[in-house]
Amino acid sequence: MTRIIADISISLDGCVTGPDPGPGNGLGTGGEALHTWAFSDVPEERRIVRETTARSGAVVLGRRLFDLVDGPGGWDDTVGYGAAEVGKPPFVVVTGSPPASVRLTGLDWTFVTTGLPDAVTAARERAEAASADRGTDLDVVLMGGGALIGSAFDAGLVDLLSLHLAPVVLGSGTPLFTGGTPRTLVRRGANATPNATHLLYEVLPGHRAVQGP
Repeated sequence: MTRIIADISISLDGCVTGPDPGPGNGLGTGGEALHTWAFSDVPEERRIVRETTARSGAVVLGRRLFDLVDGPGGWDDTVGYGAAEVGKPPFVVVTGSPPASVRLTGLDWTFVTTGLPDAVTAARERAEAASADRGTDLDVVLMGGGALIGSAFDAGLVDLLSLHLAPVVLGSGTPLFTGGTPRTLVRRGANATPNATHLLYEVLPGHRAVQGP
């Protein structure tokens, strides 16, 4: 079964970027510390990156994040989703209008201009098709940015919330949650590695309190 998984790194004070994110400073000041785990040589952290990529039948991201990864200094053959790991899934970008050109032409891009629910639907279709081709269940991964994941969470589009809790306090930046719809979360996994604590929550219907730490 294809699940919708929101997967993002977050600071101890709830931010997914540091202060002043923007072109040339996509993660904000000090925000690189959020992703230390993803670029480390620690075997357990490499395993988490590898397994996350392997289960991805399609990946959803917002236009701002697309502009960062497709822009100068963005992804290349060594840095990016799935680089040096298991394949590269199709990417679905939520945007008001498609870009005039794409630098990363070696990746499979789909641009959806009719909103986040339609983007998730398109990604689910791609993931289900890939699942049928490979004979294994693959998921849709929402990789961000934070506003996209927060909106998907509020809209009830997320089945699982995967947080990589980095041991850093950024002081300010882009918060993942800014109010919105209460959701019931049940912890399904917790794994501490040297550079992060990896938490997996199932998102249940309803509006009760979070269950478990």
